[in-house]
Amino acid sequence: MADSCKTKTPPMPVKERLKTWDFWKPVLFIVLGGIGGYLYYYYVGCASGSCAITSNPYASVAFGGFLGYFFVNRPCAC
Repeated sequence: MADSCKTKTPPMPVKERLKTWDFWKPVLFIVLGGIGGYLYYYYVGCASGSCAITSNPYASVAFGGFLGYFFVNRPCAC
């Protein structure tokens, strides 16, 4: 089952890889997810402080960045 999720592009040197959209797309979505997480904390948040993610801006940014990364790199989206 793990064989069905192989990459279709051969390995590239780092300098060439930095120029591709496949490298920058996850970075962009992590940043956008972090911004979205912070905006959610700022505008919605949790006034009581009992919410695990939305009461802390660092947790909100980290969770948003994780969701951004997961949105782009879905497991086995072949």
